[in-house]
Amino acid sequence: MADVRLPPGIKGIHVLPADHHDGPWDSIIVPPGTKERLLGTAILVLRHGRALRSVSGPPHGLVVLSGPPGTGKTTLCQGVAQAAATVVARRGATTFVEVDPHAFPSEMLGESQRGVRRLFTETLPELAARRPHTVVLVDEVEALAVRRRTASFETNPVDVHRATDAVLAGLDALRAACPHVLLLTTTNFTAAVDEAFLSRADLVLELDLPDEEVLARIIGSSLTELATLWPALRHLADDPALHAKLAGRCAGFDGRRARKLVLASVARHPELAEDPARLTAEDLLAAVEAAAGLSTVAGSR
Repeated sequence: MADVRLPPGIKGIHVLPADHHDGPWDSIIVPPGTKERLLGTAILVLRHGRALRSVSGPPHGLVVLSGPPGTGKTTLCQGVAQAAATVVARRGATTFVEVDPHAFPSEMLGESQRGVRRLFTETLPELAARRPHTVVLVDEVEALAVRRRTASFETNPVDVHRATDAVLAGLDALRAACPHVLLLTTTNFTAAVDEAFLSRADLVLELDLPDEEVLARIIGSSLTELATLWPALRHLADDPALHAKLAGRCAGFDGRRARKLVLASVARHPELAEDPARLTAEDLLAAVEAAAGLSTVAGSR
């Protein structure tokens, strides 16, 4: 495969919609209304961003997803990019750009600022010119938009402040030049993100750890996926009482951990790993008890 050189700070460029990007949007389970709000915001910016420049308080095309690790922030962003690209596909394809925020911090005074400015005023506009719609994903955006009010004066604070200033100026410049660009960002630490950055967001979604109802749906979904591979497990996938019982013992689990729990139950014994069709409700309950016990031990340290 030929070596494809990406612009500085960019770790991936994709064309959507694409069949191999199907899946995340349907598989992730979040509270009702979450996907609708996210997809609605995405379509509004991609489809009408240019026209909305004339209204008071036009959108910045910025979405922030915040919450603990494992709550599905990145998966939601990847999923909504594909879902929105499918909706607007009749007007042309969508460029999906993945930014590496950790490519910009530098110990050299002013280097971060120049790199961020280049990203927003040169790289992203050039990529956005390729197709009618562009979606940009920035994971761990706190690495770029550091909250200046609490920045440590032991870590080159001048450059930190200037880099955050460059992000804010870059957002404004990108909105003016490319109002059809949607910027999706995630953070595990909202308190670490600069207030001025958050104030520019059209939508800030706080994703909490799933409650028992959502956990039960996640477990049921995971068992359904296994049942497509091993039909003998269909009775487990079709047992909502079992899902609820398991969810009740998974309090405090994030969505990723709940999904992994199902596979962990299969991997507990070599004979089950060899033939997952032999999985039982008792195996699932034992895996939950073991995982919950590990959580208790870790929490007491």
